[in-house]
Amino acid sequence: MLAKAPALRKELLRIAEMVPASARVLDVGCGGGELIEHLTRTKGADARGIELSQAGVNACVAKGLPVIQGDADTDLAEYPANSFDVVILSQTIQATRQPKLVLAQLLRIGKRVIVSFPNFGFWKVRLSLALTGRMPRTGVLNYAWHETPNIHLCTIADFVLLTREIGAHAERALAVTEGGEVRELPSPGYWDNLTAAGAIFQLKQGAS
Repeated sequence: MLAKAPALRKELLRIAEMVPASARVLDVGCGGGELIEHLTRTKGADARGIELSQAGVNACVAKGLPVIQGDADTDLAEYPANSFDVVILSQTIQATRQPKLVLAQLLRIGKRVIVSFPNFGFWKVRLSLALTGRMPRTGVLNYAWHETPNIHLCTIADFVLLTREIGAHAERALAVTEGGEVRELPSPGYWDNLTAAGAIFQLKQGAS
């Protein structure tokens, strides 16, 4: 029996709302398994995960969650096409070595893909870099440049272009504030790229 789950941060709650009931879900870079646990409890999902860190895997195993240790850059190729209803990559794509390949693999193995990431086009990031001449630190990107796990930071505009390059389209797009509040982005544009601290995209392979 799973112990009572901790409350999810607002971004993960919104991602959970986008997952259909009883869906087969893969959470890539699942950390301690909080989202998997939530989806299992509230949606009756068949949810499992991949996590790179041993500490994260240990935390999931201790909760009885079906999580394996793996690397998004190399291990997604082992999964058959369309083997999951939803594949989730939350706050992880910027930490991968080959984000374009990773995203293409997610779209291959999942009928739908939900991706969230910090927006390097956020106005506080731009202002900090302009005024200090140093790599910015915000509530969302709170690492020193020499300690950050983020190796491929992007803006919302960059991500939209990447989805087009690999033949995907966004069914939904959400802007995320520093406080975790979210709002719908019917058509992400310049001001969204400037004002959003992060974003959540629900993607599907093929043209809209």
